[in-house]
Amino acid sequence: MNPRDLFSDAERHRIAEAVRRAEERSRGEIVIAVTASSDDYDGAVWRGATFGALAGPLLLALLQWAAGWWGSPSAWIMLLAAAGGAAAALLAVRTSGTLVRWLTPDDEIDLRVERAARSAFLEHEVFATRDRSGVLLFLSLLERRVVVLGDSGIDAVVEPGEWSGIVDGVAQGIRAGRPADAVIDAVERCGPLLERAGLERRPDDQDELPNEVHFDDEGTGGTEEKP
Repeated sequence: MNPRDLFSDAERHRIAEAVRRAEERSRGEIVIAVTASSDDYDGAVWRGATFGALAGPLLLALLQWAAGWWGSPSAWIMLLAAAGGAAAALLAVRTSGTLVRWLTPDDEIDLRVERAARSAFLEHEVFATRDRSGVLLFLSLLERRVVVLGDSGIDAVVEPGEWSGIVDGVAQGIRAGRPADAVIDAVERCGPLLERAGLERRPDDQDELPNEVHFDDEGTGGTEEKP
């Protein structure tokens, strides 16, 4: 899925306005980044190809039994069945986010998404604020994961567990088909949370980071998930 298809132009404007309003309540600077995928998941591709290579000859044997053919397939026929099964499985995994998630352990996915979120944190310079008060809301579409990363000024006053409700709300909203509303709700919850944590807005505070959503069209691996 192309990340830019997640929100309409009007929804992007609403999100940017929500960020601006939330930042008026505290010294926090909220950055939203959306990527297609956090990794190319070569491991999942080769796991799928291995499964296909094993399944191809098995399927051929089942077809022979069902058709009542006599004799055994030649070694060349079995080899072709294995190669065909591997190629078909490889193509299927390359074009299906569902298969990638099925073939990749959850802890591996979590690690790849966390790494991609930290890379996005640096790429979008979430650290470039006077009070180190940047917050990244990172959405990785293929993995269906949401990560919140706070800079050092945020982590000093906000416990990591306090972001869990915001993360869960975004994930649930996207599953329900209302991603823009889910992100806006998350942004609106960030403002009061940071204010309560003691990061009240100063009279001379300025908007230090862009409010617009950042998109990585291809993602790290460029894998697209078919509907």
